[in-house]
Amino acid sequence: MIADVRIAIIGAGKMAAVHAANVARTDGAVLSAVAGGSGAPALAARHGAAALEVDAAFADPAIDAVVIASPNPLHAAHTTQAVDGGKAVLVEKPVDLDIARVDACIAAVGAAADRVVVAFNRRFDPSFAALHDWLVAGEIGPLEQLVIVSRDPAPPPIASVPGSGGLFRDMTIHDLDMARWLGGEVTSVHAVGQVSDPEVAALDDVSGAMVTLTTAGGALVTIVDARSNASGYDQRLEASGPAGTLAVGNRTATSVSASTTAGVGAGDLAISHYGDRYREAYAAEIAHLVAVTRGDERPRATLEDGRRALLLADAATESHRSGARIAT
Repeated sequence: MIADVRIAIIGAGKMAAVHAANVARTDGAVLSAVAGGSGAPALAARHGAAALEVDAAFADPAIDAVVIASPNPLHAAHTTQAVDGGKAVLVEKPVDLDIARVDACIAAVGAAADRVVVAFNRRFDPSFAALHDWLVAGEIGPLEQLVIVSRDPAPPPIASVPGSGGLFRDMTIHDLDMARWLGGEVTSVHAVGQVSDPEVAALDDVSGAMVTLTTAGGALVTIVDARSNASGYDQRLEASGPAGTLAVGNRTATSVSASTTAGVGAGDLAISHYGDRYREAYAAEIAHLVAVTRGDERPRATLEDGRRALLLADAATESHRSGARIAT
């Protein structure tokens, strides 16, 4: 068994910083290096790690695993390069924005795919994971309806939109993965995009959407997405079946609510930053990577899961543009 899993971060942006901090505080993990991007030396220095060139990190035999948080167009190539270098991998979504490149990546990785985890962080959220386990245990009977609400507190920088792949591939892909994870395989997709930001519309993208899915088991799934929400980071789930309902509400800074002579207050707004809302999930991803590297666990979200979520995002994009329900 590997005593301490030596991990390199590929990339130096926001998600790279989140992952680097979690590696540094995870038992059994050591942050060995940060590679790629002009911010790599500073991020490495913050955690006492080495700053390397990307190719050097993949080739270094002293590195056991990598977290790929490089720009989206590099994910597939970096995953293949990491596996070729004998590393276990946690790769940020999407594996790629083009399904052909995802397929090529899966083919190149081959049997080593059991050492590659796709960073669908919501699978690692304690509350969502508990809801999943209750569903699997049959606590509410067969799933009949699933509602997923996902609204960001503020729109992304407009400069990031052209390279994002559009809302369905960039944002909704998380919810489409949750739909598969909780409800099983999806057989059809219908999506309606909402245009409320003229700058986003000018880039042929949408500001929000409602997506309805049918599953092979007969469940109906509704996804509600928005790029902007004044009350904070809105992340909720509700699953219903013949024996009951399971629900996960929003996280807030405290659980205090007010009931006074002035009326009933709602308490705190929802947490407003993804790093705070999914703090435990991001930490759990790194712990899972350590376990996968050691051979103690199999990936909770595989390259094939990444592929199927992208296919659903592609179908949602097509449905939005054509107005038709798309069979998957």
